[in-house]
Amino acid sequence: MKILCVVGARPNFMKIAPLLAEMSHDPQIRPVLVHTGQHYDPEMSDVFFRDLEIPPPDLHLGVGSGTQAEQTGKVMVAFEAVLEKGGADLILVVGDVNSTLACSVVSAKKGIAVAHVEAGLRSFDRSMPEEINRIVTDALSTYHFTTSRDADQNLLREGARKEGIFFVGNVMIDTLLRFSAKAEASPIRRDLGLNGDYALLTLHRPSNVDQAEPLRRIFSALEVVGKSLPILFPAHPRTRNMLEEFGVATTQEGLRMVEPIGYLDFIHLEKHARLVLTDSGGIQEETTVLGVPCLTLRENTERPVTLTQGSNVLVGNSTERILQETARVLEGRGGATRVPELWDGKASERIVARLRTIGGLA
Repeated sequence: MKILCVVGARPNFMKIAPLLAEMSHDPQIRPVLVHTGQHYDPEMSDVFFRDLEIPPPDLHLGVGSGTQAEQTGKVMVAFEAVLEKGGADLILVVGDVNSTLACSVVSAKKGIAVAHVEAGLRSFDRSMPEEINRIVTDALSTYHFTTSRDADQNLLREGARKEGIFFVGNVMIDTLLRFSAKAEASPIRRDLGLNGDYALLTLHRPSNVDQAEPLRRIFSALEVVGKSLPILFPAHPRTRNMLEEFGVATTQEGLRMVEPIGYLDFIHLEKHARLVLTDSGGIQEETTVLGVPCLTLRENTERPVTLTQGSNVLVGNSTERILQETARVLEGRGGATRVPELWDGKASERIVARLRTIGGLA
C-alpha cells in the first residue's frame, strides 16, 4: 500500500513523525514522505526532522514563502506533477496548513482517496485561514481521523460519512510522550540562564501580528507581567518583522526575545514554565497534557477539549484579560485538569491499524 504522506510546515512535523515510525514497522505499507517546503528555514524545518528522528523527505517540492494564494497555488502545481509521475493508493494529510488544503484538492481531482489526520476541528471563525483549510480538506477527505468526540460531531453535522470517521486520539501527544525523556535532558534552561520561574510566549497568528493595535495590547500586558515574571519569547521570523514594522517595543523589562527553538528544547521549556502564553493550537494540547497553565491569545479555539478538560483559558488580545488570568495563575487559583480521552500516546498505532483495514491488508 503506497501512501503519500504530506508535510509542509512546523506543526505538521510533530504529527507525521509517529505515523512514519509506526508505518516503518509494517512491510506491507510503503510511506512516501512529501515535504512541500512551505516552511523552509532550517530553524522552522530541518531542526524538527533531526529532533523527531524523521527520515529525509522522499520528495521536496521547495515551494517557499508567498501569500496564501501564491503558496497554495505553487503547492498544487508541484504536487500535481508528483501524482502525474506516479500514483498512490492513498494521500495522507495532517493538520490545517496551506499544504494540507492544496494537496487535498489536487488528490480529490485526481480521484485518489484522502485521509485527514486531525480532522473535524472547528473554531467556527472563518476569518482564520486555517479554518478554511480544515473545512475544505474535510469536505474532500474520504477518511477522517479525529482527536476528540466533538470533532466527530462537527464532521457528521457537515455531512461526512459516519463510516469514514475514526476517533483515534492525538498524534501530537504520541510525539510529546515519545520524546518526553529526551526533552527533559535538554540543557536549554541552563544555556539561557533560566534559574527560576518564567513565562513562555509564542505569537504568530495573523489576527494578532498583522495589525498594530492587537500587538500593542498584548505587549502592554507583557510589560506588566514581565516585572514580576520573566518572559521568554522565541520569535517567529514573520512576527519579528511585524513588531519592527509597527514599532512595538520589545526591549521592555523582563521580556527576552530569542530565535525560534527546536522541538525538544521547546518541550523542555514548556514543561517547566510557570505559565505559557500562545496563539498556537498545538501548544494548547501539549500544555493540557503537561498540566501547565496556558493562556491562549485568541477569542476562540478549534480545540475546546483543552478548555473543558485541560489547562487552557482564552484571553484574546485584551490587555485586561491577559493580566487578570496571569494574576489568577500566579496566585495558584487554577482549576483541576485531566488528560482527554485517548490522548495516551497510541493514536498512530490506531491510525495505521485502520489504514491496514482500508488497504485490505488486515
